[in-house]
Amino acid sequence: MKATMSVKKGVLLAMALSSVMITSAHALTVYTAGPGSLAKNLATGFEKKTGVKVDIFQATTGKVMARLEAEQANPQADVLISASWDTAENLHARGWLLPFQSANAEKVPAELKSADYVAQGVSALGIVWNTKSGTPEPKEWQDLTTDAFKNKVTTPDPSLSGASLDLLIGLQNGMGDNAWTLFNALKKNGMVVSGPNAQAVTPVMQGAKAAVFGAVDYVSYGNISQGESLKVIFPASGTVIAPRPMMILKTTRHPDDAKAFIDYVLSPEGQAMVADAWLMPARGDVKAKRPLLNELNILPTKSDGTHARSDILKRFNTLFSL
Repeated sequence: MKATMSVKKGVLLAMALSSVMITSAHALTVYTAGPGSLAKNLATGFEKKTGVKVDIFQATTGKVMARLEAEQANPQADVLISASWDTAENLHARGWLLPFQSANAEKVPAELKSADYVAQGVSALGIVWNTKSGTPEPKEWQDLTTDAFKNKVTTPDPSLSGASLDLLIGLQNGMGDNAWTLFNALKKNGMVVSGPNAQAVTPVMQGAKAAVFGAVDYVSYGNISQGESLKVIFPASGTVIAPRPMMILKTTRHPDDAKAFIDYVLSPEGQAMVADAWLMPARGDVKAKRPLLNELNILPTKSDGTHARSDILKRFNTLFSL
């Protein structure tokens, strides 16, 4: 009798383990650069719609890419969502991506999609100003070079933020050599190059500094919604946007589920979640609680390849290390 019971327990345990393994095998793995709350909401919504579980690895774009590289012998990710358009262009050039264009991408502008990647949403860079800092509200980038902002400005490190580097390129494209006159004036006025976006915004939010030159907007919009005394300002002279590309890895074991996930993120329901995270939806027919593409003067960020990007970064880093 005991032997029979033992066998039955063993069979039940094996069935349970088998069930866990099957569930795991059919889970979709998504690697994403923040915001983490958006990734979780999209995963939950997708699972409710399809019954497919979504496993999420959320980190900075740098850490996500490092993990992808480390796993090349045994790829784990099905879908990648980056905070840098360069990531998608690079992986496309390396032949890592599965061509797919969702039917729901019809309402996405042509510049925000390709044959094998598409924007999830879009952020923009602006001046983030502490409204209680006692400084006059800045309207233009040059306003941060005035005496009122002496030693009161931070900026994200373009070595760590692709979007910050894009701003340097965009301003150079829009202003020519006058962009470097601006950067020199900011340096002389005591602007501090911080770490990633959050490290640049935190001292402004706390009141130690007055403004950020070139902060990613959606984070500050979220802070404002929680009562922080901040304002996001987009200079009329122009700024740059940072589309967040979604792509399916060619090594995916679940291409149909991966395609269905991209479809879901680009559906009206998914894009509403993107808007709730204070990003601009990729689709032009979905409303948001913040300025959209047609309300901004967008500067071009095209440079002459990687070499030009590295040259601009080197020149900026040299300037601020003097």
